[in-house]
Amino acid sequence: MVTKTISSLFLAGTVEITVIAVLAVAVVAVGVLCFFLGRRMYKNATDKKLGEVNQRISKMLEDAEGECKALKKEAILEAKEQDLKLRNEFERDTKEKKNELQKLEQRLIQKEDNLDKKEDALQKKNDALDQQQKNLVRQEGEVKKMQEKINHQHDLMIQELEKVAQLTKEEAKRLLTENIMDETRHDVALQVRNIEQQAKDEADTNAKKIISLAIQKCASDHASEITVSVVPLPNDDMKARIIGREGRNIRALENATGIELIIDDTPEVVILSGFDPVRREVARISLEKLIGDGRIHPARIEETVEKVKKEMDQQIKENGESAMFEVGIFGLHPEIIKLLGRLKYRTSYGQNVYKHSIEVAQLAGMMAAELGLDVNLAKRAGLLHDIGKAVDHEQEGTHIQIGADIAKKYKESNNVINAIQAHHGDVEPKTIEAVLVQAADAISGARPGARRETSTNYVKRLEQLESIASGFKGVDKCYAIQAGREVRVIVKPEQIDDAQTLFLAKDIAKKIEQELEYPGQIKVNVIREFRSVEFAK
Repeated sequence: MVTKTISSLFLAGTVEITVIAVLAVAVVAVGVLCFFLGRRMYKNATDKKLGEVNQRISKMLEDAEGECKALKKEAILEAKEQDLKLRNEFERDTKEKKNELQKLEQRLIQKEDNLDKKEDALQKKNDALDQQQKNLVRQEGEVKKMQEKINHQHDLMIQELEKVAQLTKEEAKRLLTENIMDETRHDVALQVRNIEQQAKDEADTNAKKIISLAIQKCASDHASEITVSVVPLPNDDMKARIIGREGRNIRALENATGIELIIDDTPEVVILSGFDPVRREVARISLEKLIGDGRIHPARIEETVEKVKKEMDQQIKENGESAMFEVGIFGLHPEIIKLLGRLKYRTSYGQNVYKHSIEVAQLAGMMAAELGLDVNLAKRAGLLHDIGKAVDHEQEGTHIQIGADIAKKYKESNNVINAIQAHHGDVEPKTIEAVLVQAADAISGARPGARRETSTNYVKRLEQLESIASGFKGVDKCYAIQAGREVRVIVKPEQIDDAQTLFLAKDIAKKIEQELEYPGQIKVNVIREFRSVEFAK
């Protein structure tokens, strides 16, 4: 029984093992089958993707090849167009150069023909000159023979005349010379007057044209300036503040500026007086700033004056540069530029020297341009002609000498120096530009309203003018008119004839130039009038 049971149990276990083994084999087979199926599916998918990629690559290659062909075609077309363009330009340039060469060839041929003609003409002239020289030599011999014959006859005639006239040769010569000199002097005076009149008529026309054109282009207003500065006050109480306690403020201001302050009964006005225009301007600006600020005491005054002096130095430099740029000249020394700027605060006969110098430079430059001369030289000399007036109150000598020394010091050209020295006739002008500076200076100073004089100086100058003209022999009356710009001299007709009036006018003008100082020019008008009076009874 037990044996059966054991046998049945063993049998049952064997069956279970077999089933398990079969199941295991089945699982392995299924796994292997799945592996191969998955591998095959993966391979199919991979092959499909590779096919798509290859198709894309093929399409991209086809597209690239199409674009490449299009670009190649386009590049070929552009190259052909460029080549055609270059070829056309080359043909056009070649044609133009060919035409130019043909024109040059024609000109050369024409010049050669002209030279040949000129050579033939010169040869003919040389032949004619040779013939004339031969004729002159022959005529010279004939003239010598005739001269010898005439001299012999002349000696015989002199001997006969001495016998008839009962005069020696020297006495007759002296008498004849005196008569001829009187007649010649009269004839020469008449001819000189006629020639001068003709020259004046022609010169006046051209000069008036040039000067009027220059003045027209350089028209500017003039206003006479005074030698004192006036500072307005807001009220009369400000005068006491300016004076200060025991006069401390006004003394501090006068010491700091070197300018005298005149505080009188004139309402709401303070007058600044001083010979130095720059210092007077410093004082004016300083006083105006102190009045505007309201703080007026010695320390504040000194501080304000020093500040204004620095501002004035900068302003002077800017003024000089402005004048240089306005005229259109460059390359001036910095010190000369500063001196130009100082001229803005300098006056002459009431005329601002800064504006006067600019105007003279412009007038001289315009006249030089009309005459075809050196415009830059004329402008430079005109601008610097009164440079000495910037420091003439500080240095000894005339403004001409000082100006020439300044120009030499800062390496200006000899022509500029000569123009400075000659603009008042102290030396002879060496260039036409120097003469133009003289004329421009006279024009600028003589224009209406440009300059002024005090009544005392004016009357004194008129009296001197009449006195000089009246001092000549044969003068009957003398009148200074046109504000001293003209003097009319009436002569005695029985003592001075028409020819002598010409020399009298020149002598009077020369003496006026030597003894008088005056702006512009003075016209000397000599008048001779002869009247025949008879009474009917």
